[in-house]
This record gives sequence, C-alpha cells and structure tokens, in this order.
Amino acid sequence: MSHSLTTRDEGNLPALGAPPLIRLDAYVAEDGSTVVNGHLLQMGGTRPPDEAILDAVAMFARTLGSPVAATVIDRTAQQMVRLRVYPDGSSRTIADEDDLPPGPERTAAEEEAFPPLARVQRIIQHAQREELHAAFVLASALREHLTLRRGTEDELALEARAIEAYLAYRRGDYTVATTLALTVARVRCRTELDRAAPEVARATAAWQRLVDEGQVAVRGRELLHMWERLSEEGLLLEPAHQVMAQAVRSRLEQGVRSVPPAPAATPVLPAGQGPAAPEDKPLKPARRGLRRFTRRPGRSTGTSL
Repeated sequence: MSHSLTTRDEGNLPALGAPPLIRLDAYVAEDGSTVVNGHLLQMGGTRPPDEAILDAVAMFARTLGSPVAATVIDRTAQQMVRLRVYPDGSSRTIADEDDLPPGPERTAAEEEAFPPLARVQRIIQHAQREELHAAFVLASALREHLTLRRGTEDELALEARAIEAYLAYRRGDYTVATTLALTVARVRCRTELDRAAPEVARATAAWQRLVDEGQVAVRGRELLHMWERLSEEGLLLEPAHQVMAQAVRSRLEQGVRSVPPAPAATPVLPAGQGPAAPEDKPLKPARRGLRRFTRRPGRSTGTSL
C-alpha cells in the first residue's frame, strides 16, 4: 500500500524539535529500488532514482523551512553521496569534510527523528503481507545506513543484517542469506562468543540450501571453524546445534571432495578473525559537484511513498 508524502503525513517528517540540518538518508538498491527514510518510493515508471530522492528531500526542506542534509547510498553506482537540499528545490553535493559534524550526538538526534524500530516494524508489515521484495530492500537500506553510522559490529546494525538475511532466505536467495548470516555469526564469534551459536545455526540453515559446490566448500569451511570453536569453549550445548555441526562436517567430507581449496583472495580464517564483513562492497567516497545530484532552484516536482 502506498500513500502520498505530504505535509499532513506527520509520520514521515522529522520531529519538530530535531536539530537544524537533520540528516536524512536514502538508498538505491542494485535493481534501482529507492528508499528515503525507511519508505520505498513509488517511482512512477521511468523516473530515475536521483530525481525521486531529490524531490523527496526537497519536500522535507520546504516543510522545515531550512536546508536539509542527506546521505545517499547508491548501490547502482557503488557510491555514497552527501547532499545539501534547499527549500527552493535546489541541491548540491558536498565532500565528506563538509558534512555535518559526526559523533554520537548527531547519530542519536537522527535516530530519534527517524527511529530504527519504526523502520523494522514497517519491514515486518511488508513481510507479513508477503511483499518480500519491498521488505528486503527496506532491510538492506536500514542495514547499510546503520553500518555506515555505527559500524559493522554495532548491535543495531547486526540486528538489521540478521533481518536482511532472514528475508533473503524467505525469498529463496540462499547465497545472499548465507553471506549476511555468516557476517553476523562472525561478529558474534569475535565479540560475544556465548551468543554466537544461534547465529551460526542460522548461517548453517541457509548454507544447507546452497547448490554451488564452490560456495558450499568456502562457506562450509568457515562454518566448521565456528562450530569447532564453540565446541572447544563448551558452548555447543543444544542438541540441534550439535546435529548441525555434524551435518556441516559430513557434507564437507562427503560432498565436496573434488572442489579445489579456497583461493588466496578468499582465505578461510579461524572463527572471529579477519574483517567482519569482507563481502560488503566498498563505496566510492562522496565528492563535490556530482551532476546527477546537483539541481538548480525550482525543479522539485514532489514524490510518493
């Protein structure tokens, strides 16, 4: 269900007491699906994502009567762009050093204006209606921005990644589900080993659905390292987890013997070591003057969510 983003739709607006130049967020998925502040935009057929984002952010600026900052993660271009958008509809891109001062106060203000929990509830609503594509894109947007603000190992960012992994599993995209769930398990093994077993189990459940033997081998070896570490630490307590650990070991021994070792570019590391999310595609840094996000006054046309 969609609805127009208007000044009367107070649920989509920043809190009136929010600090000036509150920073909004936008996300463009690899298929062009576009999200602004946790809402999936209805693109109207042929509208490019950059125009839809600028229209939506300009509406906020007009409503607040002041310039608005925005951070755009664009996975179609593998780029992260920072913007200033003004009430007259004009916009300019800025460099990282020109952005709002970073820090926990700014992050807290932004998340008070647009609470992550409200976004999670919207994701759940889409999933309950079996709108799995919308739910997955919204979860990806939430995870990307929380990770950018807080880091991969932050609790909220981890929870968003776990939700995204679950939705990928529901959609039948088991490769993505395994990758996302493994990252959550990897972080737990590094930071809170006593909480790692359920996350390793979720990653194993997705891995069991993989059919590509190379992926089975590479991901399976990492899972086996995780299960073995949990066993060594006396944390493999659930019978179901013991069964899953044995299932990984058996599949690796019986089913992928002909698969060559993992290449040097993707080494298998002991549980909890190495980068937390090596599969996250790096984003190009923001720069000034990016043409597609730079607009002269008077070109805002409005958008819908």
